[in-house]
Amino acid sequence: MKFKKIALTLLSAVTLAACGAATSTNNSGASTTGDNETFNVGGNFGLSGAFSAYGTAINDGAALAFKEINENGGVLGKEVNYISVDNKSDATESTTQTARLIDEENISVLVGSDTTGSTEAQIQTATASSVPVVAPAATGDSLTMDSSGNVLEYVFRVPFQDAFQGAVLAEFANQEGYETAAIIQDNSSDYGQNLAAEFDDIFDGEIVGTESYVSGDTDFNSILNNVASKKPDVIFIAGYYTEGGSIVKQAREKGIESAILAPDGFGAEEFVELAGAGNVNNFYYTAHYTTGEGATDKTTEFVQAFKEEYGSTPNMFDALGYDAAYLVADAAERAGEDDRQAITDALAETTDFEGVTGTFSIDEDHNPVKTAYIIEMENGEEVATSAVTPDSLAN
Repeated sequence: MKFKKIALTLLSAVTLAACGAATSTNNSGASTTGDNETFNVGGNFGLSGAFSAYGTAINDGAALAFKEINENGGVLGKEVNYISVDNKSDATESTTQTARLIDEENISVLVGSDTTGSTEAQIQTATASSVPVVAPAATGDSLTMDSSGNVLEYVFRVPFQDAFQGAVLAEFANQEGYETAAIIQDNSSDYGQNLAAEFDDIFDGEIVGTESYVSGDTDFNSILNNVASKKPDVIFIAGYYTEGGSIVKQAREKGIESAILAPDGFGAEEFVELAGAGNVNNFYYTAHYTTGEGATDKTTEFVQAFKEEYGSTPNMFDALGYDAAYLVADAAERAGEDDRQAITDALAETTDFEGVTGTFSIDEDHNPVKTAYIIEMENGEEVATSAVTPDSLAN
């Protein structure tokens, strides 16, 4: 079915990149890196471990972008030297690798990471050396703020926030006329808990049940029996595909036919592999870009270039990595010098940046204001797309 167009506003709308700085043995907080013969950019992702599907995709997108940038003259007349490292989907390793990129590679900008936890682990180290961090995929609401609510100077992001996508999915449920909903949330992550709370707040109908699980769980029969007994019109799974794939599979095998809504953490091919294509029906998830209805010429060109480079179709995490890389290059060119502070200032002043995930500006909280999408899937295939614009917040 075709979706209605939903107009929403976020307080912080869709978001962009994170930044920071790390302790450098030769820098002590200084921001100038212009003596480098190359423009050095670090990439810090989970290329192995639990979230490698996200990290590998983001890294592929960024690598393609920097290759194209070098083919067109580089940045500030310099060749881009893109050094990507594997944080093994571990927060402690993410911190360690950030320090290494700053101390040993003298990076001007850090692109990373894939999840909010791994990204937060980079910020203190990066900030100590005035290194801006552009977060390609971290959606945690507080990523760009400190504990007192002050904006972190060196942190920016490219994706929308959890509050936005939770509200988008709840408003979609309202407009579809769903009267009852069950929530299944990942209680071991802020991601799952924040999404569930936002959905609960915005959904106009009755929440007939809230079930929880933790990362690594594989048997969801008990919570699904509870859900089935409530016969909800819709189920919202607030978590990642790593458990969500099994939840969808087991739900459909139990004969649960309710519509299922999910966040951007389900936007990986591995989700369909886990769930089984035949079980992914009446299923909707939030996405950062679309190759279907509403796709721009820029998106189409990106898809073609990605297929030529990697032999596969890019997903939204590939696209986010691609945009993060081009945003870095754009900010450096606007800064006019290979200087960490100047690039940071340029990132904060970003206006109408045209990416494959949409055209956006960076707001005062260092989050992007941009469109989101709801993707409908049947038999494991995308069949319809609905654009969600940050124009007004539906109540």
